[in-house]
Amino acid sequence: MLSIAISVLWFLIGLIILAGIVYLAIWVIEQFIPPKVKQGVWVIVLLLALIALITALAGGGGHAINPFR
Repeated sequence: MLSIAISVLWFLIGLIILAGIVYLAIWVIEQFIPPKVKQGVWVIVLLLALIALITALAGGGGHAINPFR
């Protein structure tokens, strides 16, 4: 149970970092891209986040080294 909580915590930290990077990138080039492309980028980011969360909850993702083990 603790490992699931730690996996979800790492997922949330990664999601916040990824969302911040994507937001900054979109903010910098916002005047050059149409709104549909911007929405498409966020959809892709959220799909990747959903896949990562399902993988973490299913016990996968053994490639990442957990520092709390």
